[in-house]
Amino acid sequence: MEIAYLLAQAIQIYSWVLIIYIFMSWIPNARESSIGQMIARVAEPYLAPFRKIIPPIGGMLDISPIVAIFALQFAQYGIVALFRMIL
Repeated sequence: MEIAYLLAQAIQIYSWVLIIYIFMSWIPNARESSIGQMIARVAEPYLAPFRKIIPPIGGMLDISPIVAIFALQFAQYGIVALFRMIL
């Protein structure tokens, strides 16, 4: 059960990284900072497949990060449920 807890916590932390990355797009030049670039290296590989599938709405509003976060949350609940069934 500890493995499920650790995986769930890792997914939760990664979700927060994604949320921070999303909010950084609202602040001018935040993504160009060293911290912004580091977060981008962590977040972009996961977000890229969602961006390929879900086009921006109206050419400007990108909802793919929201869908990506929901997918992470479903994975988190699924992992916890799976480990509860096994144990």
